[in-house]
Formats: sequence, structure tokens, C-alpha cells
Amino acid sequence: MTALALIALFAVAFLLGGMVFFAALIAPLVFRVLPADHGGRFIRTLFPRYYLWVLGMAGGAAVALLPLSSIDAGIMFVVAGLAWWLRQVLMPRINALSDKAKAGDAAAQREFDRAHRLSVAANLLQMGAAAAVLAGFVL
Repeated sequence: MTALALIALFAVAFLLGGMVFFAALIAPLVFRVLPADHGGRFIRTLFPRYYLWVLGMAGGAAVALLPLSSIDAGIMFVVAGLAWWLRQVLMPRINALSDKAKAGDAAAQREFDRAHRLSVAANLLQMGAAAAVLAGFVL
């Protein structure tokens, strides 16, 4: 295996592992252990860093994969681009909607729920894409 393939393999494995760790362990634990307002503040602080992790790992994998597999590189570039959009566009919107919903705005609550479902779906899509690229190393 070439050095680029090893870099890509580790980047995709770290990407997927970090995403699964956050979704399966960290987020549920935070809301189970901390009061809702503290948990929300903690997650708000953590999410920008989480998306930088996803962006960095997916971007690094994409660059390493470019000479090896343009399809896999493209998938990782999409994962990185989606992480940027989630961090810079959707998360600020979700935070603003959450604040309005907490202030009693029922319409904001419905929009928050919809935006939150979109972020969960996007994260699942990113995990599936990373798993597919990772599977290519095994198969």
C-alpha cells in the first residue's frame, strides 16, 4: 500500500470513528448526565469543533485519494463540503431557532425540529459515505 493510500485509510477511519463516537456516545451521554441547558451549551461549543474535525479528516482523505481514486476523492470532498455547510450555515440557524423556541416561539420550534432532522440526516449521509469509502479499502 502506498503512503497516500495509508494516509487516506487513516483519515477515513478516523473520520468515521470520530463521527460514530460522537453520535453514539458523546451526544447521548451529555444529555443524560447534564441538565438540558448545560448540555445544550456544551453541545453548542462542541459542534463547531466536531465539524472542523469532519472537514479536516474528509478534506485530508480527499486530497490523498485524488491520485488514487477520483470517485472516492469526490465523495470525501462532498463530505468535507457538507461539513462546512453544516458548520457555517445550518448550525447557526439551528442555534437561533433553538433560542427562539426556548423563548416560546412555537413556529421556531417546528423549524428547529425540521432543521435538526436535516442535520441528523446529513450526518448519517456523511457517515454512510465514509463507510463506503472505507469499505473500498477492505474489499
